[in-house]
Amino acid sequence: MDSVKVGIIGCGTVGSGVVKILLQNRDVIEERTGKKIELSMVADRDVEKVKKLGVPENFIVNDGFKVVESDVDIVVELIGGTTVAKDIVKSALENGKHVVSANKALFASYGEELFSTAFENGVSIRFEASVGGGIPVIKALNEGLVANRIEKILGIINGTANFILTEMTTRGISFEEALKIAGEKGYAEADPSLDVDGIDAAHKIAILASIAYGGWVTIDDVYVKGIRDITPLDIDFAHEFGYRIKLLAVAKPDNGKVEVRVHPAMLPEDHILSSVDGVFNACLIEGDFVGPTLYYGMGAGQRPTASAVVADIADIACGRGSSVPVSLLKKGAKIPVKRPGEFVSSFYLRFTAVDKPGVLAKISSILGKYDISIKMALQKSIALNGGVPVVMTTHEASFETVKAAIAEIDKLDVIVKPTFLCMIEE
Repeated sequence: MDSVKVGIIGCGTVGSGVVKILLQNRDVIEERTGKKIELSMVADRDVEKVKKLGVPENFIVNDGFKVVESDVDIVVELIGGTTVAKDIVKSALENGKHVVSANKALFASYGEELFSTAFENGVSIRFEASVGGGIPVIKALNEGLVANRIEKILGIINGTANFILTEMTTRGISFEEALKIAGEKGYAEADPSLDVDGIDAAHKIAILASIAYGGWVTIDDVYVKGIRDITPLDIDFAHEFGYRIKLLAVAKPDNGKVEVRVHPAMLPEDHILSSVDGVFNACLIEGDFVGPTLYYGMGAGQRPTASAVVADIADIACGRGSSVPVSLLKKGAKIPVKRPGEFVSSFYLRFTAVDKPGVLAKISSILGKYDISIKMALQKSIALNGGVPVVMTTHEASFETVKAAIAEIDKLDVIVKPTFLCMIEE
């Protein structure tokens, strides 16, 4: 049986899970792959923690670069971040080591550079765990759907944000209250910005868009808006209009460009993604021949993410090639990305206005001036920041036009607070 030596750098939550799988399920992995995958070295500052996992002391080092310089075949980078992690990954590739990582921020920012380095040195990088935890969505795109042009990707790919919106929807509580519950349950970090501001999901959709459309998409190409401004009132109005609000990641081609965005969106209540609740993730990928396909499961956590990391190790051990299309392996593969002003969507608009006659007419007049057609409108006598809410949904319009109309509407003397808008994904 062929032997493959693995070195792990970073033994935190995910790294500890990888160690446990390689030690506890060694026989299962060998039976299924025909390869003897050996845990040869683990790098972590906390040596005692690693020893408690059953790793022999002579296998443990406190410097990740010692793993890179050793005789391991595969380097598993699990320290996160884009500084030291980048140096370790690049050094490993230049030293002829294959790399497995769960580092979404790294590949969303430096994917082109790292994959070109891998290509030049005849080694591979796999990063299934970077998107969707244990859900094999990258493998699906790169292998199972290889015969299809990808017409659309819709994803709920941040469990923390999805949990918060689920709590707000089912309990009728505020964002702040739901965030507190998420923190108490361990779903939200002390600083939840990456999750609730959409940055984590933006890293992930940049990776998926790169694979799906054969051109590098970086985090800077993604339009990002988080969920902090969502109120229980918006969730109630969404329900009245037949929608649920989700933090949605979207990637789709349009006239030679790719549209990549992350933001709160209203989905029809009968849409399959509307039923994805709690910390679960789901990704709906539509191919031109296969049609819509759904990938659902735990998007984070030690066990699901570690499972994906070990699957990548097994793929490399079995010689299953790269985890990205050939077009991305060479430097210079680019694809034009749409700017936010070019987006076309239906919209939900919530105005906060004084409670007196003629308000709706003034708002409607300006929307008409910009050729924005109103689909539904609703005004309620609910006290809200010194005014009352006036809500509308529109037919399709450009994001640029809607923003311009809102800027003019917000200058009206009857408007008491900046207007909130949310895209509708029909």
